[in-house]
Amino acid sequence: MKKGFLNKYVSWTAIAILLLSMLAGWKSSLLHETKVEAAARPILIEGPMPIEAENFAKKLEKVKVEKSGTFVFYKGKLDGYPVIVAKTGKGMENTAAVTALAIEKYKPIAIINQGTSGGHDPSLNVFDIVLGKRVTNIGSLKTETKNAGEGMDPSQWIPMDLMASEGSGADANADKVRYYEGDKDLLAAANAVKHLYTKGKVVEGTIGSADFWNNEVDRINWIHERYGTSVEEMEGAAAAQIADAYDVPFLGIRILSNNKTNGGAYNPNTAAANQEYVYDVVKQYISTIKK
Repeated sequence: MKKGFLNKYVSWTAIAILLLSMLAGWKSSLLHETKVEAAARPILIEGPMPIEAENFAKKLEKVKVEKSGTFVFYKGKLDGYPVIVAKTGKGMENTAAVTALAIEKYKPIAIINQGTSGGHDPSLNVFDIVLGKRVTNIGSLKTETKNAGEGMDPSQWIPMDLMASEGSGADANADKVRYYEGDKDLLAAANAVKHLYTKGKVVEGTIGSADFWNNEVDRINWIHERYGTSVEEMEGAAAAQIADAYDVPFLGIRILSNNKTNGGAYNPNTAAANQEYVYDVVKQYISTIKK
């Protein structure tokens, strides 16, 4: 074999090997990106009413709207990461149904239930935000035994843990408060950006939920003392219960729209302010996922 031919053969062989190596690397990179994209489970943001959900939905990119029953899901992206905003409707039943449906359908990596709330803590003012270090159902109660004509006394009602036992409702283990803890990573993301919120303070606290609207200050104070609640609303504990059943990280974030314990009047603009803050929380959380 001539020397010149041999040199050319070696050169073309080296080039071929290099090209094959580059192609293999490109395929490997493409495969990796596809796996990463496939593994990008969405973050689910829940809001009960239009004013508590649609402002956030408008911030997403490439939004597609899906409906199931009366529930609306806005599917889009934030910083390239999939985010879904669910307009749940008010109340515990609506919220539980939406949360279970979304978990089964979209497999979210985390859930944030957010919106407005009424204050229970006199040290908190309208536009202050409570991060749900704990969430609890303040409407799950058991009454005293009283016969006809003996009246009723709501101040003596006992908190009842619906998840305590599958046995008799008279099970003594049910006579307690069940708290659902906020996810530590979501809490960390929320605390990391609280300095960006300038319309009030951001604190950790206990969010109470039930299908009622309390206007009696003595009743509010009773719940505050019994459960340690910072605020009350109508959805968070239901979402937390379902998220816990599926082992999905959860956090409630609620802004005070009013506070009867210190005369704080209702302000509907709080709903938009809360979504602005939650937007920063989600961006922060996404940055930790991408690392």
